[in-house]
Amino acid sequence: MATSISATGFNGGFGTSFKGSWGASIVGEDYAMLIKSVPNHVRVGKPVKSPPMMKNVNEGKGVFAPVVVITRQVIGKKRFNQLRGKAIALHSQVITEFCRSIGADPKQRQGLIRLAKKNGERLGFLA
Repeated sequence: MATSISATGFNGGFGTSFKGSWGASIVGEDYAMLIKSVPNHVRVGKPVKSPPMMKNVNEGKGVFAPVVVITRQVIGKKRFNQLRGKAIALHSQVITEFCRSIGADPKQRQGLIRLAKKNGERLGFLA
């Protein structure tokens, strides 16, 4: 059985669907059209940066979060933030007085205040 290869495909023992030529490439009008469709340069705009936002990672979580959210809705955000600020300041004063009474240095006091903030976040007071 003789087989032959021609420009229109493989003629022989194997069934094939190849019907093109081996020397096909992009030349002439196709190449010119391809070059025109590809842009010479690409403009990249400045990335839009959103302003940094202090956000509680545990927002909506914690035992006291529902009470905090309802209280904020009832008395209003402005009054709620004033009340929360006073409570945080009072708690910081209590921690400071405690540190004075046990003779803790300012670094330990600051660590206790940070620990209180983390605990408040976990419990939902800062929701």
